[in-house]
Amino acid sequence: MEKQKVIRELKPSLKTIHLWGIAVGLVISGEYFGWSYGWASAGTLGFLVTSLVIAAMYTTFIFSYTELTTSIPHAGGPFAYARRAFGPTGGFLAGAATLIEFVFAPPAIALAIGAYLNVQFPGLDPKLAAVGAFLVFMALNILGVQIAATFELFVTLLAIGELLVFMGVVAPGFSFGNFVANGWAGAEQFSSLAFTGILAAIPFAIWFFLAIEGAAMAAEEAEDPRRTIPKAYIGGILTLVVLAVGVMIMAGGVGDWRKLANINDPLPQAMKAVVGDRSGWLHMLVWIGLFGLIASFHGIIMGYSRQIFALARAGYMPPWFAKVHPRFKTPHRAILLGGAIGIAAIFSDEWIKFGGQTLTANIITMSVFGALVMYIMSMLSLFKLRSNEPRLERPFRAPFYPLFPAIALAIAVVSLITMAWLNQLVFTGFVLALLTGFGYFLATKHHRDAAPLDEMLEVGLAASKD
Repeated sequence: MEKQKVIRELKPSLKTIHLWGIAVGLVISGEYFGWSYGWASAGTLGFLVTSLVIAAMYTTFIFSYTELTTSIPHAGGPFAYARRAFGPTGGFLAGAATLIEFVFAPPAIALAIGAYLNVQFPGLDPKLAAVGAFLVFMALNILGVQIAATFELFVTLLAIGELLVFMGVVAPGFSFGNFVANGWAGAEQFSSLAFTGILAAIPFAIWFFLAIEGAAMAAEEAEDPRRTIPKAYIGGILTLVVLAVGVMIMAGGVGDWRKLANINDPLPQAMKAVVGDRSGWLHMLVWIGLFGLIASFHGIIMGYSRQIFALARAGYMPPWFAKVHPRFKTPHRAILLGGAIGIAAIFSDEWIKFGGQTLTANIITMSVFGALVMYIMSMLSLFKLRSNEPRLERPFRAPFYPLFPAIALAIAVVSLITMAWLNQLVFTGFVLALLTGFGYFLATKHHRDAAPLDEMLEVGLAASKD
């Protein structure tokens, strides 16, 4: 009997500006917190080296990844590309890695939202604030993608404006001497210790850009994705590189950067060093900086929900999660599942805190492991599809192929190996999560057999050139 074809129930309503807002908004919290842990490992100069290498990886990755996104505009994003290139097992690995990336990032951001609110309201429990953020933005995501994307664009523009204001306000207190002082992992000169620190700082440099690829998961909800996505992605990565370098250098030059290296709110503390703790600028930064965290938090909820939805629709997760809300046309069950996992992570301090790192640092590291595996699978999928399906319609072709995807792949592989070596406990947890998922994958082949036929996932069935 012929399989029923998949019905695409998500509503296409997003324009280029919405997709750009999602791409930048997904990431922009990384400019506000998380990255300064890299200073603790590498110092300001060492972390600058790490960040520039990772920026090169992301730039070459996005130019290459856009080819996949426009050729296969599927809500599953990386899962769909790897499924088409390498079959069900490849699809599982990419999908599981993406899920780990997108499900572990929100609790880290929610805790940072709690820390920012605690600056304004010292009596507020940051964990309760984090849970409140989950509840509010899960509800907003359920109400409709157009509403969610418009809100995302609004808070992203506010967050970008505030980063520019931050750089302007701290500029009078900036000293290049402050930035370079003890800049090589706490020493004045480069050494083997600094080199180790540069490697250890990789996850925190990745945090500057982590999740930009999530805009691909809105592909089924984009108007003309083959035209709008390339513009959104290329504009997004250029925006983020400029902001990341500017914020890092300006924050590091206002005083002793070591005081900012292990905290969740480096920008307010850097501004406080210049204008004092009673300045209206500081309070504005806290409130508008909160919008930067909200933009990423809200956007990543959009991302994880579409990944869960796509995996469930294809039979890789329980089909119950593939249901779309009858009125709002959003994957409401997938949104709630990711939120439940995130809230559990927020209250699992003693279980997650190990290896001498804070809870937030461990969650970031776990999320980055998922991202790196996904980047590797995506670039391998690009090479495989170029070889196996030369006639696949490619509205956007990766420039400087095969150089750009090869650069992105090489840096991602080196980063994954280095991080596994330096974060063995977290990596063990990551591998155990993948193995648990693989056990479920092997036990549920009947779900995939019963899933409707999705032409985008099958070789030769999606759009090809005549």
